[in-house]
Amino acid sequence: SSLALAASARLDARERSSRRPRRSRARATRCAAAKPHVVICPGLGNAGTDYDAFAALLRARGHGATIADVRRVDWLRNAAGAATPAYWRGTLRPKPTVNWYLDALANACEEATRDDDDVALILCAHSAGGWLARVFIDEHASEAIVGRIARLVTLGSPMKPAPRDVPGVVDQTRGILTYVDENCRSASELTCDLGIECVCVAGKYARGAETLDGVASAGAFALGQGYKQVCGRAAVDGDGITPVESALMDGARHVVLDDVYHTPLGADDAAGRAWYGSPAAFERWVPLALDPS
Repeated sequence: SSLALAASARLDARERSSRRPRRSRARATRCAAAKPHVVICPGLGNAGTDYDAFAALLRARGHGATIADVRRVDWLRNAAGAATPAYWRGTLRPKPTVNWYLDALANACEEATRDDDDVALILCAHSAGGWLARVFIDEHASEAIVGRIARLVTLGSPMKPAPRDVPGVVDQTRGILTYVDENCRSASELTCDLGIECVCVAGKYARGAETLDGVASAGAFALGQGYKQVCGRAAVDGDGITPVESALMDGARHVVLDDVYHTPLGADDAAGRAWYGSPAAFERWVPLALDPS
């Protein structure tokens, strides 16, 4: 049956993943007193400048912080993927479509390590930056940079592909997230193979609704339709974009925060819409995700 074939293909992909050569876990000697340098990986549609205030909070806490140089207009480059048959089949792969982003992340890591031979790196990845960081680690970064990465922290990142068997659900990544799930290292493999810890931070800002029950429920219904495109269900909790269940990788440490919104765009602490990098939310997850475990 088609289900059996799909299951077999997924198993084959997992077996290929387990047979990948393991990279050396050797790392440069690090100064124990130095805090890791945080490299911020912007989310879909965001510009690096959206994270300036977040980076300032990290620096005030004693971390170096470098933001990958991404402009909002850069995301239009992804449209090139639509010119390929794989896009329309829903089997698109990350490369070469997102090479521009991976290059920006590589440049940020090089900048972060240029003046300090001992500094460890934490990739702090927002939204789509989470799965892009996984591609970066497995398929793009140099071995020297991978050896510097101590931790991957994701903020509201959809880390699981949308289900294929739910009517009305269309994979927004056109197959890329399925590729990442099947071919890139899992959280457990990142830790076992490369010594990279994984921490997934998810927000519970609002719950979606499956059905429309009058004007009062219109917002929850609209929100639920968005959640459904990500996880296949509407009546779930999420940060306004990413359902909690989609943001938590198996094998990673999980941090779930109440009242945290997905994006810095439109965030407003005073209105009760703090995003992950807002002062109101920052100290609720940073000690759990960035400090030594």
